[in-house]
Amino acid sequence: MGFGQGLSGLNASSQNLDVIGNNIANSGTVGFKAGSATFSDVYANSRVGLGVQLASINQRFTTGTVSTTGNQFDMAIDGTKGLFVVQQPNGGAILYTRNGQFFADKDSNIVNAQGQQLLGYRADTTVTPPRPILGTQIGLTVPLGNMPPKASTTIADKLNLDAGASIIAAPVPTPDLTDSSTYSNSFPTTIYDSLGVAHRIDQVYQKTGDNTWNVTYLWDDGTGPQSVGSASLKFTTAGALDTANSTAGTIGFNPPGADAIAMSVSYDGSTQFNSGYTSNFTQDGYASGEYASTSIGTDGAVIANYTNGAKQVMGFVALADFNNLQGLQPVGGNAWAETANSGQPLLGTPGVNGMAAIKGQAIEESNVDMSQELVNMIIAQRTYQANAQTIKTQDQILQTLITMR
Repeated sequence: MGFGQGLSGLNASSQNLDVIGNNIANSGTVGFKAGSATFSDVYANSRVGLGVQLASINQRFTTGTVSTTGNQFDMAIDGTKGLFVVQQPNGGAILYTRNGQFFADKDSNIVNAQGQQLLGYRADTTVTPPRPILGTQIGLTVPLGNMPPKASTTIADKLNLDAGASIIAAPVPTPDLTDSSTYSNSFPTTIYDSLGVAHRIDQVYQKTGDNTWNVTYLWDDGTGPQSVGSASLKFTTAGALDTANSTAGTIGFNPPGADAIAMSVSYDGSTQFNSGYTSNFTQDGYASGEYASTSIGTDGAVIANYTNGAKQVMGFVALADFNNLQGLQPVGGNAWAETANSGQPLLGTPGVNGMAAIKGQAIEESNVDMSQELVNMIIAQRTYQANAQTIKTQDQILQTLITMR
């Protein structure tokens, strides 16, 4: 027995206590991954080992508890596979993190507490729903200014016309809404022009015969209601819309100062039953709106919400995975850097190709198991004491040898 073995044991136990202490210190750090020390024995040209040495410090990339925060920019990776991709300020190094605490800085960039900007992909808004354009990553931002208005182009009506309604004996081209004898029923609809100005369109229905209806669209330009389009509807004896003998509606007029309105109206799925009038319609236009808030979709979509009720996908969060997570280099600030041992990042979007989904307004807490760490600390402390005892025993043996006569 020599002092070297005991001394190496003291060093190893001290390093193990450092790792355990670091885990406990970061038990409240968002996205922190607990570490564990691994050791190996030391041999030379001797049958007896020369002690122990620290082989590596491995991090446990298990998922921590996901907690709701309510912060609109917070996000948690809800699974083991995936890390956020962030970039150091001023176009610096690319780093990877599980800490999803983000906010908008003075330049409207989505950044973390270290000033690193969250990276993602542009959104292809020409398709519904929008999808990411994979390739070059961009820094994700929140929008500035108002969302421009969108002129209405279509109305989709799904209604029920009362089969028990009386037939209008002499229907007129422009029904008088103040005279109920000139029409069977009417429904008001709001549409928008190219400037975002709202216009009321009254859809006026006249039953002209058994299972036959005329529809007139009235718009008031300030001088009184005028007809701006029409449609004709025919229903089968079973109450379903007879599309072959019906004509779709069209609406056209020139609002002041804006582009001309040219709209189509569909009645797919409409019925004629003796159960009263009901109307359910949608139209695709909206007024201008101010930016109100941001929400994060499970697919990583960064969605801007506006005061007019419209939404706009600003981009998609990028996630990265590595063949060897243990090869990543910790750089502090809850971040890791790519190394030759980790391999190149495998990039993608949440929920695709095995990547974990995103939970918005939430964070992933530290995966430190406090009870386990306290047990580990007791074991490490006892190991330290045992190694100190071997040095004490060796000292006593040497003292005995020195005092021999």
